[in-house]
Amino acid sequence: MADINFDYHAQFFTVTILEWKHLLKPDAFKDIIINSLLFLKNEKSVVVYGFVIMPNHIHLIWQIQDGFIKEKIQLRFLKFTGQQLKFELTKANPGQLKHYQVNAKDREYQIWERNSLSIDLWTQAVFVQKLDYIHNNPIQEKWKLSMYPEEYKYSSAKFYETGIDDFGILTHYAD
Repeated sequence: MADINFDYHAQFFTVTILEWKHLLKPDAFKDIIINSLLFLKNEKSVVVYGFVIMPNHIHLIWQIQDGFIKEKIQLRFLKFTGQQLKFELTKANPGQLKHYQVNAKDREYQIWERNSLSIDLWTQAVFVQKLDYIHNNPIQEKWKLSMYPEEYKYSSAKFYETGIDDFGILTHYAD
């Protein structure tokens, strides 16, 4: 793994859809997450080392880059993807939108749970443990989304197995 800059080191980031609803099942919804990560990568605010997009949550290993503030990048990512998911839901299944209506002063709808998790990854051992956890998520008994981690399209497992990055968002942690 590249040298760890203790001001801008990698984090394991997890966020869940409101009330664990399976909003991210359709590929069009997953693609919103991918496109947002691609935007952040291209603006050079993050380096994405690993990810998985599950039906009701996502896990990322990313590193906020020098000159950017972790909380602001996370907020931008969640706000933008939440908005885009709401727009897509309005187009694809407007009747489902009511399930994301909330009684809050600052919003009518809420897509993401407010309690996202960000854990600093201080060592390579913990980094690799989290990456393995991410890659094995789709094959867990609960999900059975694929037989092997690298077969699940919306994960970085294929990239680490074959070197192929279908989405153009990943950097290998050993680079």
